[in-house]
Amino acid sequence: MLADGKGAGRVRQQLKYFKELDLYIILIVLGLAVFSYVGIAGAAPGAGYAQRQMIWYGIGFFVMAVMLFIDYSFFRLMAPAFYIVGLLLLAGLHVLGVEKKGALSWYALPGGIQFQPAELMKIFYILMLAWYFSMREEKGQGLDRLQDLLVPFLLLAVPLVLILQQPDLGTALVLISITGFMLIAAKIRWQHVLILLLLLALLVASLAGIYYWDRDLFFKLIKPHQWNRLISFINPEAVTADLRYQMEQSLIAVGSGQLTGKGLFQGTQGKYQWVPEVHSDFVFTVIAEEHGFVGASLLLLLFFVLLYRLFLIAAEAKDSFGVYVIMGIVGMWIFHILENVGMTIQLMPITGIPLPFISYGGSSLLTNFIALGLVLNIGMRRKKLMF
Repeated sequence: MLADGKGAGRVRQQLKYFKELDLYIILIVLGLAVFSYVGIAGAAPGAGYAQRQMIWYGIGFFVMAVMLFIDYSFFRLMAPAFYIVGLLLLAGLHVLGVEKKGALSWYALPGGIQFQPAELMKIFYILMLAWYFSMREEKGQGLDRLQDLLVPFLLLAVPLVLILQQPDLGTALVLISITGFMLIAAKIRWQHVLILLLLLALLVASLAGIYYWDRDLFFKLIKPHQWNRLISFINPEAVTADLRYQMEQSLIAVGSGQLTGKGLFQGTQGKYQWVPEVHSDFVFTVIAEEHGFVGASLLLLLFFVLLYRLFLIAAEAKDSFGVYVIMGIVGMWIFHILENVGMTIQLMPITGIPLPFISYGGSSLLTNFIALGLVLNIGMRRKKLMF
């Protein structure tokens, strides 16, 4: 009976934290759910994608709600274990993975469900890097020396290599963006930033040299479809009409929406599948075509307010681990939003990165809800309860 009493007391204690729950973020995500439904339904009417997306939304909200009852200190404690599990899942793709569209990125689960471990690895990587930075900070150690960056880049390099082997350049770039934002939060010295930029320039120059001197080696490092996407972005006239097709159709869809759009489910580019992958990576084109500049701007405004709320929570987090986790999630979402929206209007090369909470896909949506659960968890516990 005593144990039951203690357990009930812990539950009551956790419930008190819900007074600090950021309801604005919940409302924003509900708004994103509406955009997701109408965008996917407009892209593939009658295909059932929109209904399945709402089922994943329900599962996502459930997972997020469960996470809110667990103090985020648990995720700090388990960060190294989560990171190792993520690496094992990525490595296991070479044995048990399923190839889809030329990438060995998926596990086939019962019931026709496919699971992409690289999505989950983004969260595990954020937790691991936050664990490392916060541990150093508690010991009074910063990033004052160049060698202090060795461990963070080793933590990045292992999943990066495994993901590039799939190949999945988009997710690899997301990990780099996460690292950048978290290094800024960890107060990396600007001199070290310059050194890293010089190393990046050296890498690009080396790849350019390999391209001119050894094409076979170059296309072992950079996959032909990745190269074609880059060239079609830099110089569309230099590639065939087939390679330009997706970008051109996307621009037509976005431009034809004009100010207020063609109306709900009245779009043509998406509905008739003239834009490939329109229900997933290119769902923003449907929203822009059917709801115009006004609808697209409203969607971007929701994302802006969501990120603003994240910065507010980070500013009030009770410990550095919470700050680093939120900054990692900010880095993840900002890159996803800028890259996905940018590639639909030819401001960024096509990489196949989904739009958070909008694009169709269970793995991506669950990952975003896990990230959301962490954010709300940190926000709920930013104040110490006195009763």
